[in-house]
Amino acid sequence: MQHSNQKKAKTQKLSIDPIWDNIRNEATDASSKDPMISSFMYSTILGQKSLEDVLSLQLSKLLKTISIEDRVIKELFDEFYSTDSQIQQVIRADIAAVFDRDPACHRYLEPVIYFKGFHALQTHRLANWLWNNNRIEFAYYLQSVSSRIFSVDIHPAAKFGRGIFIDHATGIVIGETAEVNDNVSMLHDVTLGGTGKKSGDRHPKVKSGVLIGAGTKILGNINIGISSRIAAGSVVLQDVPDGTTVAGVPARVIAQNDRDYPSQHMEHMLPSDDSKNKS
Repeated sequence: MQHSNQKKAKTQKLSIDPIWDNIRNEATDASSKDPMISSFMYSTILGQKSLEDVLSLQLSKLLKTISIEDRVIKELFDEFYSTDSQIQQVIRADIAAVFDRDPACHRYLEPVIYFKGFHALQTHRLANWLWNNNRIEFAYYLQSVSSRIFSVDIHPAAKFGRGIFIDHATGIVIGETAEVNDNVSMLHDVTLGGTGKKSGDRHPKVKSGVLIGAGTKILGNINIGISSRIAAGSVVLQDVPDGTTVAGVPARVIAQNDRDYPSQHMEHMLPSDDSKNKS
């Protein structure tokens, strides 16, 4: 009987939403350390019932304009979060991606309330939902405002998987037919663009586990292979094979990666000249 009670007590302690629990604990801790921030922590996090409530409140305040009140935008976020069956898992995967991959991120609450790359991504997720539900004008509105306040310009039709990390985020441009699969990391000043005026399917397809370095330009309807790595400043104009590192202008394969999912390891150092000469 005692063993059964202990097991029951242990089970009751298990959280069904550990990321949200961590965020609340972190907000409480922040409030106790600095009373001047406590009202902000309460209104933003501790006074909210769920992580989704936090995001809808936070993002609607950031995205409001003179013409469209935050109340209207919050209603859209609430509708989205209550309608999409996968979005709760997607949000938490995005938060975990930032926490796990960004050495400057020490708490789960940081991307939620401070990091504009995360904010821009969650804004795009709403814009994409609106686009797919034929609510085109509001989708364009969100793209426009997001571009101005976050310096991140993502077409509402662009497709994203989960577990996405956009670091620093300034200067990100992603076109209409681009696709970014699960567990991708990219730094600032990345372009997933077209090569001219032609319409149709014209933007890159980034597969899972890819790491895209700062300042990279990937142009055209090309495939960026699973677990590949694009060195900073590269211009990519052709398909990138799975599991390779490419660099240069134009980019070329310079190495086979020695482990999968460079997006999770965030290793940007390239092979030395000596290692390339020996191979």
